[in-house]
Formats: sequence, C-alpha cells, structure tokens
Amino acid sequence: MRSLKTLSAAVFAMGIGLSASAQDAPTADTVLATVNGKEITLGHLLVARTTLPQQYQQLPPEVLFNGLMDQLIQQQVLSDTLTEKPRGLELALENEARALTAAEVIENIAMEAVTDAKLQEAYDAKYTNAGGETEFNANHILVESEDEAKAIIEEINGGADFEEVAKEKSTGPSGPNGGSLGWFGAGMMVPEFENAVMDLEAGAISAEPVQTQFGWHVIKLNETREKEAPSLDEVREELTAEIQAAAVEEQVAALTDKADVERNTAEDFDPAVINQMDLLEQ
Repeated sequence: MRSLKTLSAAVFAMGIGLSASAQDAPTADTVLATVNGKEITLGHLLVARTTLPQQYQQLPPEVLFNGLMDQLIQQQVLSDTLTEKPRGLELALENEARALTAAEVIENIAMEAVTDAKLQEAYDAKYTNAGGETEFNANHILVESEDEAKAIIEEINGGADFEEVAKEKSTGPSGPNGGSLGWFGAGMMVPEFENAVMDLEAGAISAEPVQTQFGWHVIKLNETREKEAPSLDEVREELTAEIQAAAVEEQVAALTDKADVERNTAEDFDPAVINQMDLLEQ
C-alpha cells in the first residue's frame, strides 16, 4: 500500500502539472515564431485568418496553420529587407490604420444599436401600424390594335368567356393560361395598366382598351386583398440592417459635428492635383 507521504507527493505533482498546463494555455500573445528577432504571435495568425477568402476558411486547421505561418514568416523576411519606407507606403499604412480603426468603431456602434425593443419598434412602425398594401388579381387580353381590343370588349360583354377569348386571341405570354396575371402589388405593372386596374371594381372588365408600351389591353379584375404583414422573424435581418445603418449615420454625423475640422475643398484648392501621383515619389 502506498504511504500517505507518497500519495501527497503524487497529488502535489499533479497540482504542478495542472498549474503548468493552465499557464501554457494559448493566448493572442503566444509567440509562434521569431524572424530576425521579431515575434509572430498567435494573434497575428488569427487576424491573418480572418482576411482569407471564404473558400480558404474551410481548409483543415493544420493546412491553415502551416500556410499562414509560412505567409507571415515570408512577409516578415521581405519586410526586413526594406530599410527605408517609401513615402507612399507610409501614407498607405496610415490610411489602413485609420480605416481599420474606424471600421472597429462602426462595428461597435452597429452591435450596440440593435435591441429587442428597437426591433419591435421598427417592426411596428413599418408593418403593424402602417396601412396594408392592396394586391390585385387580374386577367388580361393583349392585342396589337385598339380596334381589336374594342371588338373583344363587345364580344365579352355579349356573353363570351373572358378566359376562352384570351386563350384564342391574346398575344401576351399569359394568353394560354386565360390571360391570368396572378396576384401583384403596386409598382409591379407599368403605370397605365396599374392605374386602369385600380379604377376597376372586383369582377369588372375595362370599359375601354388600355394602351401600354406592349400594345392594347382588355383587363378583368378578379379580386383584391390586403397584403398580410410579414412576421418579425421574417424581416429581422432587414430591420437589423436598417437600425444599424441609421445608428451609424447618426453617430458619424454627431462625431463629425463635434470634431474640430479644418478642410480645403475643390473651390479653394485645385482638384486636379489628385492626379499628380508623382508627388508620392518626392
């Protein structure tokens, strides 16, 4: 039987092992390589991974790890050969740092802008509290001349079946289906056709032919309905994007107004200078 002293030593050794393992847990500052004395950390690797195209993101971890390590090491080796940075490169790095920092702030604003309460408020304003959109169900017969259309109206008013006449005489793609256009809402038809449909009562046929860029139409309005509002879940992404865009725009405007900005414009500075790329070489 093992002695109490032996057991205690074993437990103590396990404690040291666990402690060491915990201390060795990787962090963003974990050094993975050094190149000419410069450290490449796990954080560098993780950030480089986020810039990869989507098809490369799916590669196995070992492939990604080795490939990105090779890339970062090679970039550092090449970078070390440049003893003096060209002015254009310095300015590009400043622009990149500014853009990345601004993007981080924008992301924070966007993330904080969306709450369940604001989503519900946006949904109510756009859908619940707004009047429902009217949709129309109609058939039509399309022909080339006004006289043809007038003759068809007389034929239908005399008792001919609208759909049968459409199958026989309509030149439009809906003709074989009896001229059925199905359900449509505002803005889905050319204005002349839409206005004519809106003037009809359900079940009525246009008293006069309707001219559009496609030809002459005889229209029958079958029925109308109020379009049902989508559920919150169906438009959650759409509303989220709208809330975030509004929050970012508002915050950028507020910060810009509050900032001490002095600037030149095209009115007081020759804008043609923007084409003088040789200035970067000076």
